[in-house]
Amino acid sequence: MNSQLRTFVKHIFTGFGFGPIQAGLFAKEAFESRSFSRIVAAEIDQALVDAVRANKGSYYVNVAGTNGIDVLKIDGVELLNPKVAADRKILLEVLAQSTEVTTCLPSVNFYDTGGAAGVAAAIAEGLNNSIAEATIIYAAENHNHAAEILQQTVTKKVGPPVGKKVQFLNTVIGKMSRVVDDSAEIKQLGLRTITPAIKRAFLVEEFNRILVTRTRLAGFRPGIEVFVEKDDLLPFEEAKLYGHNAIHSLLGFLGAVRGYTKMTEIGKDRLIMQIGRDAFLQESGAALIKKYAHLGDGLFTEAGYRDYAEDLLGRMTNPYLADTVARVCRDAVRKLGTTERIFGTMQLVLEYGIEPKNMALAAMAGVAVLLAKSQEYNLPSNLRFSDWRKLGGPDIEKIINWLWKDQRCKNSERLIQYVQAAKDHLIGLLG
Repeated sequence: MNSQLRTFVKHIFTGFGFGPIQAGLFAKEAFESRSFSRIVAAEIDQALVDAVRANKGSYYVNVAGTNGIDVLKIDGVELLNPKVAADRKILLEVLAQSTEVTTCLPSVNFYDTGGAAGVAAAIAEGLNNSIAEATIIYAAENHNHAAEILQQTVTKKVGPPVGKKVQFLNTVIGKMSRVVDDSAEIKQLGLRTITPAIKRAFLVEEFNRILVTRTRLAGFRPGIEVFVEKDDLLPFEEAKLYGHNAIHSLLGFLGAVRGYTKMTEIGKDRLIMQIGRDAFLQESGAALIKKYAHLGDGLFTEAGYRDYAEDLLGRMTNPYLADTVARVCRDAVRKLGTTERIFGTMQLVLEYGIEPKNMALAAMAGVAVLLAKSQEYNLPSNLRFSDWRKLGGPDIEKIINWLWKDQRCKNSERLIQYVQAAKDHLIGLLG
């Protein structure tokens, strides 16, 4: 009991952003570990801050499994709004004591927004004044080099921490999640709202195998011990981007073209699921296995990657997660970027001598989604075609060049040709 008590008072946790991953993963694990004397999250949504405070630091998370939804209650969490002077003062005091810090932001682009009141500035000041024995900082944004970007941004503020034991860690978070704010859906799924005072609910899947960079700070043991540490995280980050993320978007884009609104509907469409499976195994998987088989990790084997793919295909269409096609397809411009999940996967596949025909179908379906929301995505008037089925080859090339902002890559011409060829194939498959 005494050793448990010593562990409990050792760690202090601070998170930035209070969405479903922060609330349903990091803060949850910090709470359940019983290793933290304080759990704090910085959040600029004042209504959410007020709601958790009014509930005395407690909130609820809905966890979707294969057989239903469980509700977890998390206690003892302090929410602070860094835009409020009094809250920011407390936040900086806590950061100076924190042993574990996590950023869960929409993208790495948010690290340096807000100037002196921003995330990087706060972390920099906290590290500069740190009295903690050591501090690890998890970057949970969906980017292969998020930790390096965060470290560079923080270092620019105060320089490298002198005499401090600090390590920035990358993460591979394959845990799907969403915020449900439709009252009818909350009632239909039987969800518990975050608190009684706010009509939103956190819904996360039960999958919890989170990969992180191995902690190398001498004598330091993380308070959250459930994460799986890897010496080199990049291969697994690529498996997530070119496997999980790529195929998730493929299913969403194809489902949107087919007229589906729920990912569960796509799970019942054998044709789309087979396209996704073939892209996963014969394109993404085949290339990644060629690239990383030498590591000797079970993931980068035919059997290991097949298990990975089948597990994800089932989870992506889990009726209890109740994900929407619109959510999976959102931010289509970014997802169709040169090095992003669709075209990035196609480039990888070509590099290893494999034809990305299924991924090209995803790219063409993505273009169709883009055109359907041309006003939302601010497409130039000359690219606002009313029917993707009537696009000519030059039209497709113009749209892709606009998406890429004329940032060409080694195989630009070949990628465009694959998408042009995919148009008629997609019409034939999906109508």
